[in-house]
Amino acid sequence: MTTMNGKLLCEIFKSSRHDEMYLYVDKRRGLEDVPEVLLERFGTPLSAMTLILTPDKPLARTSAGAVMAAIDDKGFYLQMPPAKEDYLLDLYRTPTEARY
Repeated sequence: MTTMNGKLLCEIFKSSRHDEMYLYVDKRRGLEDVPEVLLERFGTPLSAMTLILTPDKPLARTSAGAVMAAIDDKGFYLQMPPAKEDYLLDLYRTPTEARY
């Protein structure tokens, strides 16, 4: 088990290839549990921050409990970029006309 007394010292890395993609890992183990194939797609891991997680700590896009469980189970938690709104994608798919 990676947690001690319900707390986890977590290091968060941001991807050099994908905006808003992050890897959360146990700071003591670093990236050693992250599969090589994931690291290849992730790009160079850039340290973003270190924080102490507790199950009730608020996080922006997920629960700290889910992050802690994934790190305990797999050795890492991968946070994917947020989904683009469909209507924004449609703006890029639809040809625009010049209106004068």
